[in-house]
Amino acid sequence: MSIRIIAEAGVNHNGSMELAKKMIDKAKEAGADYIKFQTFQPEKLVSKYADKAEYQKKTTGSEESQLEMLKKLALTQENFRELKDYCKQVGIGFISTPFDLDSIDFLESLDMDFWKIPSGEITNLPYLIKIAKTGRPIVMSTGMCQIEEIEEALTWLKKSGAREITLLHCNTQYPTPMEDVNLNAMQSLRRQFQLPVGYSDHTQGIEVPIAAAALGATVIEKHFTLDQAMEGPDHMASLAPEELTAMVRAIRNIEKALGDGEKGVTPSEMANRTVARKSIVAAGRIRKGEPFTEMNLTVKRPGNGISPMNWFEVLGKTAGRDYFEDELIDKEEL
Repeated sequence: MSIRIIAEAGVNHNGSMELAKKMIDKAKEAGADYIKFQTFQPEKLVSKYADKAEYQKKTTGSEESQLEMLKKLALTQENFRELKDYCKQVGIGFISTPFDLDSIDFLESLDMDFWKIPSGEITNLPYLIKIAKTGRPIVMSTGMCQIEEIEEALTWLKKSGAREITLLHCNTQYPTPMEDVNLNAMQSLRRQFQLPVGYSDHTQGIEVPIAAAALGATVIEKHFTLDQAMEGPDHMASLAPEELTAMVRAIRNIEKALGDGEKGVTPSEMANRTVARKSIVAAGRIRKGEPFTEMNLTVKRPGNGISPMNWFEVLGKTAGRDYFEDELIDKEEL
């Protein structure tokens, strides 16, 4: 099965349906499998006393609260119905992450292919139980988590009805410093929990998700934006459309390059076997009836004669005809 690539629009539409639809178009053009939004009711997501994250203060200022910021970014349920229909029209999968219990109920009515649980909800037990009870496949980010927290979340998800779960290694700093990526932790998750794994990326650039693909990620998630200079909390840590396109192209190439794991001769290199390999040839003039020796035989390209792996089978045999330098020794001489 090919890697599922999720183009994370998040709230980079800035509350605008026009921008959201343009992002759908760009995600489709880039070759992503899904575009993902975020569905929330601001008053049910954060309290009026909740402060912004430090990266949000840097990108949107510290004057307003997190609640005030989110109110500017929220879309309505009718907006999301329209976006899902537009995704179907364009030909790309629609996914949105719920951030409150009512949003789970709403998104369940949209019949999405799977749930995407964000890192911040992995310790929200009522949330986990409600999603698990739907029976839909789950992709869960594990940013900010200790192994014990992931283990407890999985226990409740499975106990509550979840059957298909994919874990995404993730670091929730925007942008993530390279020294904090710890991409090998993705493989540790696979070994420990015996589940499919993937990677949700918040680094700048595209090299880390490409590396994740090479390490066996089954899902790659990456934020993108129409313009990194736009106002809003996540634009600066998101890919531009052309970068998203380059990332998707590179991941698809990695998929092809990984192959089936069976070592053998590929069709493209078959013709090179004769050119690159060698055969047993006459080192100089050999007359009919002379024995073949290490003095009158050598090994040279091309490889369309007797393989040098048969060297000791040829030594001591008698030449059946005259040979000149560089002539292939006849296979009949064996």
